[in-house]
Amino acid sequence: MSDTEKPTAPAPEKPAASSAEADLTKYKTAADIVHQVTKKLIDLCVEGAKVIDLCVEGDKLLEQGTGAVYNKAVKGVRVPKGVSFPTSISVNNTVAHFSPLASDAQASQVLAKDDVVKIQLGAHIDGFASISGETIVVGANAENPVTGRRADVLKAAWTAAEVAMRTLKVGNKNWAVTEIVARTAATWDCKPVEGMLSCQQTQNVIDGKKRIILNPSESQKRDFEGATFAEGEVYGIDILISSGEDGKARLEESRTTIFQRDSSVTYQLKAKNSRAVFSEVQRKAGAFPFNIRTLEDEKRARMGLQEAVQHSLVKPYEVIYTPANTFVAGFHFTIALLPAGPSLITHPPIWYKPELVKTEKELEDEELKSLLARNLRESKKSKKKAKKSEEGGDGAAEE
Repeated sequence: MSDTEKPTAPAPEKPAASSAEADLTKYKTAADIVHQVTKKLIDLCVEGAKVIDLCVEGDKLLEQGTGAVYNKAVKGVRVPKGVSFPTSISVNNTVAHFSPLASDAQASQVLAKDDVVKIQLGAHIDGFASISGETIVVGANAENPVTGRRADVLKAAWTAAEVAMRTLKVGNKNWAVTEIVARTAATWDCKPVEGMLSCQQTQNVIDGKKRIILNPSESQKRDFEGATFAEGEVYGIDILISSGEDGKARLEESRTTIFQRDSSVTYQLKAKNSRAVFSEVQRKAGAFPFNIRTLEDEKRARMGLQEAVQHSLVKPYEVIYTPANTFVAGFHFTIALLPAGPSLITHPPIWYKPELVKTEKELEDEELKSLLARNLRESKKSKKKAKKSEEGGDGAAEE
């Protein structure tokens, strides 16, 4: 949505504003669908529920939801829409992207009481994607709240998400978000998961150039590009916090099932099957991540994707894990940096409420407490008061 080369003459800006408004409506329509699907999935996340069934149901509901809107052709062309991120249900120390196939050994996994469950999914309208993620604990309620390290990691993740939203302001740098998320998580002796990325979004792009990294390694710190947030930009922010001591994660036995075409890479695939599978991916998923189960023949798809992955035409969303007996909590939100201030596109979490999470530690950092006390978007009255305070010195602080 950001356009740094707009003409300065006032007349041409009107259509751009109208276009930006239409784009925002598409983002928000997708967000409403994601919210309704997430709500249904949370109701289904009970003891004994099969993870694969939840993932399949989530994707089915996303397709139904997007299928019911924007059905009028524009200039004879149908508006593209659908899944922008396949439903993944990642439990306990599984960081993200877990969405097994029926043929996988882990297809039999079921939810158990006290499991820390991360639900992530996304939809798009005309390439404008809203992706959301939240964490629940199976069986927890006000009478039986979450305690111990599960509570710590949940509280740390949601507080870090709230702090990140308020730091994602026009003129701020990406490293400011990295630092403040780590500082917040430390309150509950938790760490952001190493190397996790949040990215700028534009039409048909969820992994744009401007990025935020969590808990970077020394080499990542050296190589990672600094960026300044600008008005009109949209970001998908992924806050993943571990109860482990260093936030490091690794690959285990889970097979990757979620992939995404990389439109910046061109390569002529050699194998006939690889070309056929890649063509199916382009037709069904376009620029967005997809689960292998959406392709016609799973075995053929796996073989065909090997060459595409090898030459970076398609990138894998690997399933990674923190050490056993640790927990990961995550919140993902889509946010727009509008002229009046940051605006949350996706909805706030459905399940998370302070009374469900009981921790022994509380936030004591005065700067963070002050940041959290502010509204995400300052009202005009607050802005006027702040301006008066700057101009009038001490006297302006009086009511």
